[in-house]
Amino acid sequence: MPTASPPPGVSSLRNPIVIIPARLAATRLPGKPLADIAGEAMIVHVWRRAVAAAIGPVVVAAGDPAIAAAIRAVGGTAVDTDPDLPSGSDRIAAALATHDPGERHDAVINLQGDLPEIAPEAIRAVLAPLAVAGTDIATLAAPIADAAEAANPDVVKAVVEPEGDGRTARALYFSRHAVPSGAGPLWHHIGLYAFRRAALARFVALPPGVLERRERLEQLRALAAGMTVRVGFVDTVPPGVDSPADLAAARQRLGGAG
Repeated sequence: MPTASPPPGVSSLRNPIVIIPARLAATRLPGKPLADIAGEAMIVHVWRRAVAAAIGPVVVAAGDPAIAAAIRAVGGTAVDTDPDLPSGSDRIAAALATHDPGERHDAVINLQGDLPEIAPEAIRAVLAPLAVAGTDIATLAAPIADAAEAANPDVVKAVVEPEGDGRTARALYFSRHAVPSGAGPLWHHIGLYAFRRAALARFVALPPGVLERRERLEQLRALAAGMTVRVGFVDTVPPGVDSPADLAAARQRLGGAG
C-alpha cells in the first residue's frame, strides 16, 4: 500500500511504518493470533485496524508460517521471523531490517497482535508524543477508573511527569503496583509503542535490566538505559485478548459466534 502522509503535528516523522509482531506460542491462549473472531483470524482484525489508521505501511512480523499465510490471504504484507526471538520488539526489529533494508522508514509503531478492537485513532495518537524533540520511544496511557483496576497486577501503571499543555508526559517509571502514592490520577499503561528507528536498534541491543526482570516489564530497560519515553493520553483502554474469557468477550462484541 502507498505510504500515507503523517497526521498534523508530526511533521518531523517523515515516513512511519506499523509492524505487528505475532507468534502462535502463548501459554494462556495457544494459537491466539489465528483465533476466529467474526469469521476472521484475530491477527487480521488487528491488521485491518492498523490499515484504517492510514499512517503508513502495515507489516505483520510473523513468527509462524500460518500467521503469514493468513495475512497474505487478505492482501496484507507479512515478513517471516524467527519464532525463537525473545520479544515483540526483537521481532519488529528483525522484520524492519528485512522489509526496509534501505532505511526509508524513520518511525516504527509496535502494535500488539492481540488488540482486535483497538481504535485507529489510538494507533495514530502514539505518533504525537514521538514527535516531541528528544523522544526515543512513545507510548499511551488512559486514566484508571476504579480501585480494583488500580490493585490488579495485570494492569501496568505508568508513572509520569506532565509537561507543557498536559497532552504528553515524561515517563519516569512503570509498575504493576498502584504508584505513585498520594492524591492524583493513576494511569493505565497501554502496550502500544512508537520508536524512532535508531532508538529501536539501540533498545534491542541492550541487555535486560534488573528492574525489567523484577517487574517483568520490558519498557523499564529503556528507562534504565537513559532513553526518553514519552506518554500520550487517551480516554479508554482497548480490550486485549489474553485468555479464553477475553476471546469469548471479543467474539460477542465483534459479532462472531461465542
